[in-house]
Amino acid sequence: MKREIPGKAQATQTPTPTPPHKGEGLPDWYASGFPHIWLPYTQMKTVTPPLAVSRTHGTRITLADGRELVDGIASWWTACHGYNHPRIRAAVTKQLEKMPHVMFGGLTHEPALTLAKRLAGMLPGDLDRVFFTDSGSVAVEVAMKMATQYWLNQGVRDRSTFVAFKGGYHGDTIATMAVSDPEEGMHTLFAGLLPKHHVIDLPRDETSIAAFEKFLTTHADTLAGMIVEPLVQGAGGMLFHDTAVLKRLRAAADRYNLLLIFDEIFTGLGRTGSMFASAAAGVVPDIITLSKALTGGTLPLAATVARAKIFDAFLSDNPSHALMHGPTYMANALACAAANASLELFEHEPRLAQIAAISKALETGLAPCRDIAGVKDVRVMGAIGVVELKKIDDLNALKRAFVKAGVWVRPFNTIVYLTPAFTIDETDLAMLTSTVVKVLQD
Repeated sequence: MKREIPGKAQATQTPTPTPPHKGEGLPDWYASGFPHIWLPYTQMKTVTPPLAVSRTHGTRITLADGRELVDGIASWWTACHGYNHPRIRAAVTKQLEKMPHVMFGGLTHEPALTLAKRLAGMLPGDLDRVFFTDSGSVAVEVAMKMATQYWLNQGVRDRSTFVAFKGGYHGDTIATMAVSDPEEGMHTLFAGLLPKHHVIDLPRDETSIAAFEKFLTTHADTLAGMIVEPLVQGAGGMLFHDTAVLKRLRAAADRYNLLLIFDEIFTGLGRTGSMFASAAAGVVPDIITLSKALTGGTLPLAATVARAKIFDAFLSDNPSHALMHGPTYMANALACAAANASLELFEHEPRLAQIAAISKALETGLAPCRDIAGVKDVRVMGAIGVVELKKIDDLNALKRAFVKAGVWVRPFNTIVYLTPAFTIDETDLAMLTSTVVKVLQD
């Protein structure tokens, strides 16, 4: 996730924050280790020291000082079954006793092949060739690499750019930043480094549809494909669009002979109300990326899954036509075991029914926010609840207010959102929604 990136560094000098120490009731490991850590999306000169966590369980985070927080965002949307689920824990423990990892070059193992088969069976259409990586950003990089090489392997050398959409976020690496929203925060800083791609408005109304068609008429011959977060653009602002947009993208991709990539790292595996946003839209992309909830928030793992026609373009007597990518921890056996257990939970427990119930509770619980001054919009899709404000004057103060109230909610930009675990009980969910209302009222 990206939107916690602070604004441009100020030229004025600010005092270096006093590092935490044992006298503040923190554990020894915190006081001694904090001076050596570099935190994500954080200006370390003025950082507010992060909360020390001692354990997690269900939908609760226990801090080292004994406080307990209800987690409203499932650790950046990963812990979809709650923390420490016994089925996933047992699967990882069993796999650890046999084989934690083995290189995937020239070797393979049962957890990876079982997971690949399971994903192929769950995904729509003929999305049935799975390439494993260890993070969402890399999964998107691989998708872009697949799409580009798909054309190169056919002797087409001028299709090397992509069209992406404003409000989108696809990762922190150089290639993925280049297809994220240019106003999102990192493009300006790295403008001279990033490859040049096209980021335009989603074709959702008459004006943007006309602009989209005009763009394709001019640029289609240079495009390898287009990439989108289906139904919800997550870290770019929790922006929703309907299935008609996705059908429009599929039709345009077919009409102009482009490859369509769905980045379902956030939206996949139930978050929007169906197992995959693509399936809800009745659209089969050419390539799909998955991560986040894939292992139930247990271990890092991602997957890039391609349709048969993509895979077939890499089959050749020419060795250079192979997909030249291979992360060291690709298809890590522990992570694959966790993912298999996570997907079994989707198969055997009523996750989609739970998500539907969460959706209704979010609608009801967040509705009073519509009457709060400064609230611009309240919207819900699946297990995603969003309160968009006109502005947030002091983001850190708002974060502290949520912690003081006993919940873990991380607003960003002008967005306060809830993406709880699918297993959250009514009491904890009600605490989350009522706390959002109360904090924003106060």
